[in-house]
Amino acid sequence: MQLENPSTSASELTLLPVMSWMRFAKDLYDGRIKQICILSDLERVKSEAEELRQLHAASTTESEDTRSAKTKKERFDGQSWDSLKASPFYDVLREHKDALPDEIPADLPQDKGIQHEIDLVPGKKYCVTRQWPQP
Repeated sequence: MQLENPSTSASELTLLPVMSWMRFAKDLYDGRIKQICILSDLERVKSEAEELRQLHAASTTESEDTRSAKTKKERFDGQSWDSLKASPFYDVLREHKDALPDEIPADLPQDKGIQHEIDLVPGKKYCVTRQWPQP
């Protein structure tokens, strides 16, 4: 349906023919729908907007407090060998400590610009790995 001059009164808009959700979704996806009008109760919209505003304010305050409570270094220091002593996996981890880093870095390592290529050869029990500096 195309309207040259869409009506602005609620009574006229509610008399328009109803469209199924499937048809609406298909027309929206195909780009046939150019404009959407949503009818809603003004008081309900205002109260929902206020609830969202309060939720957003609460979550922003919470996340800032959480971030400021512990720095990255403090969080990663909490994962030291001493803090793992109570873990049931402590003995296994100590046994394989040569494969684990001595200190957990607080940030990701700097990119060294090395690309890796792995060739898996069908029928073989090994793979060939090459690395070279990025251009």
